[in-house]
Amino acid sequence: VPLVESGGGLVQPGGSLRLSCVASVRSSSISLYTMGWFRQAPGKEREFVAFITYSGGRTNYADSVKGRFIISRDNAKNTVYLQMNSLKSEDTAVYYCGKNCGGDPVSCSYWGQGTQVTVSS
Repeated sequence: VPLVESGGGLVQPGGSLRLSCVASVRSSSISLYTMGWFRQAPGKEREFVAFITYSGGRTNYADSVKGRFIISRDNAKNTVYLQMNSLKSEDTAVYYCGKNCGGDPVSCSYWGQGTQVTVSS
């Protein structure tokens, strides 16, 4: 199930980025699935960032990003977004989009290839 992330890059501390994740194949609709964002920093395990239910009615965030990141979705565009504000150096990681997410701890059935976010002055 192809998921393609974009929007990563280099940003200064305090800056913002918006990541996008699109299901690039028409048959791989995301509209019925909980979608999530995860990240993996060098030398660390992949960690949960945020998820959003299929209708967008419920979201959940890791404590480390609460109040700074916002997850949203546009099912008509088959796309999930992650708005990242007030970025810190510790947000530097490869960010992955996941589809069909759930469980405790949260995990997903399908993943994108990731997009690099680097926060540095």
